[in-house]
Amino acid sequence: RPQFDADQGAKAVENAGGVIEMHHGSHAEKVVYINLVENKTLEPDEDDQRFIVDGWAAGKFGLDVPKFLIAAAATVEMLGGPKKAKIVIPSISPAQIAEALQGRGWDAEIVTDASMAGQLVDVRPEGILKCVDGRGSDNTRMGGPKMPGGIYAIAHNRGVTSIEGLKQITKEVASKGHLPSVHGDHSSDMLGCGFFKLWVTGRFDDMGYPRPQFDADQGAKAVENAGGVIEMHHGSHAEKVVYINLVENKTLEPDEDDQRFIVDGWAAGKFGLDVPKFLIAAAATVEMLGGPKKAKIVIPSISPAQIAEALQGRGWDAEIVTDASMAGQLVDVRPEGILKCVDGRGSDNTRMGGPKMPGGIYAIAHNRGVTSIEGLKQITKEVASKGHLPSVHGDHSSDMLGCGFFKLWVTGRFDDMGYPRPQ
Repeated sequence: RPQFDADQGAKAVENAGGVIEMHHGSHAEKVVYINLVENKTLEPDEDDQRFIVDGWAAGKFGLDVPKFLIAAAATVEMLGGPKKAKIVIPSISPAQIAEALQGRGWDAEIVTDASMAGQLVDVRPEGILKCVDGRGSDNTRMGGPKMPGGIYAIAHNRGVTSIEGLKQITKEVASKGHLPSVHGDHSSDMLGCGFFKLWVTGRFDDMGYPRPQFDADQGAKAVENAGGVIEMHHGSHAEKVVYINLVENKTLEPDEDDQRFIVDGWAAGKFGLDVPKFLIAAAATVEMLGGPKKAKIVIPSISPAQIAEALQGRGWDAEIVTDASMAGQLVDVRPEGILKCVDGRGSDNTRMGGPKMPGGIYAIAHNRGVTSIEGLKQITKEVASKGHLPSVHGDHSSDMLGCGFFKLWVTGRFDDMGYPRPQ
């Protein structure tokens, strides 16, 4: 259990730069949305209440996702909430990606992150957002996500062709916690990036992508002037496989002695790109450069179907729906929105658009077994460093014990699940 009470926890969060939210009214949630669409959320509506659990956010903070989802379900059950769930997934599934590649003549298979033990690593803010290129490099700042051409992939997908637009993307990437980069190589200088060379010479014209209004040197200079990094690759291409990684906030690292293309598909969602177009462009790039038409699509070990099955085993009515069916309800996550509780009631908070987890940031502490005030302060700062406004909440009837999740935790209702109480 936590080693602090509700008032002490709230004060610690506030002192560390977080926000205290106060809810009002009675619980009347009709459904639990478990949202797996990265960097999207739903908003509470006190007149049509629903619990909103942004499952993707558990991955962003490196939590044990099955435990996180089980704790969320148990919370709803213990609070007498509705045992009805809608699991929201992206419209394009791993199976559809594999099928599309196979239709282009590729050998494509789906593998889980569990089968990639020792290869998948946590994304680190000091690592550059770099190209998918598998060759050796002068870069030592590893651990960043990988997209074709580095940040050129974002410009290409959005149809941004100006130097000013490229500079804005450079700054955007930095604001979202990554070190922006583009690259050249030791034989062709800044035209050593195959993706950019294809783009600037019109090889994507028939796919509807306008060409950049700058050359390779001008693009590199603009990125550098806006705070980005220029990477230089060496050696010849000898990639044997293309990894398309859909496990959020994880990546693989290049190995010049055992080369592979690495496409962090989840990163396309983070930057609000058209994901199917992004993946098709990545595949076309490999094809036009004469690369291997062999892909491994890496997915989380727990699937939406398994989540639904687990809930159904607890007596829930659970169905899987796509983001396309949620048009007008799913919204982009915004940095000014608080990372708040899943609670569907009305609130004094006007800073909407943040992700939602049980108890707000208490969910992170709970999942990690953090029970001290100092640990809670560190989590508050971590959430802010990852681009969200941290919060916990109370309500107008019970003050800071108005958060049902925290009340269950501090009173020992999670003891039999192995969660230590807050100190």
